[in-house]
Amino acid sequence: MQYGRQLMRWAGVVLGTVLLLSSCAYEAVRHMSPAEQNEFFIYSKIMTGAQTRAYLAKPTAAERTAYLSQIGLTQRFQALDPIDQETVLNGHPRVGMSAEALLFLWGKSYYTKGDARNSAHWYYLGSSFSMATQGNQYSYFGTRVDVYLVDGKVVGWVDYSRSDEPQGSDDRQR
Repeated sequence: MQYGRQLMRWAGVVLGTVLLLSSCAYEAVRHMSPAEQNEFFIYSKIMTGAQTRAYLAKPTAAERTAYLSQIGLTQRFQALDPIDQETVLNGHPRVGMSAEALLFLWGKSYYTKGDARNSAHWYYLGSSFSMATQGNQYSYFGTRVDVYLVDGKVVGWVDYSRSDEPQGSDDRQR
């Protein structure tokens, strides 16, 4: 019984910390100019949690932009084909876009099979309709998007309801 109380107390602390940090991040973004919010939107799904926190902690727009260059994200985005850059800015995937552009658009998948340079499946949690605004929804298990890549390019994607999966299927990353 004592162990259960300690576990519940610890879970409450973790949940409170997550809520506090996410509300702080929301407030930081909300106080940015529209141009700064657009810049954050472009890079937010490809940044790690630590990079996002460091970016949001910068006091000025110039420092945030310099930070993106310092960690190499500006260069990665600029290296994309202009059509891929436009796809990322529009927020919707397209057949033929590069795997790198998909990372900017939806973030890192929660599970992969194969090698994107040859043939691969990337699995995302959430729906393809909400992915552009929210990125991969690691804690969401209602729908899944399977993205098919060949030679480093997206050839298609399919949304699945979790109820569509065969019984006993467990392809989550361990």
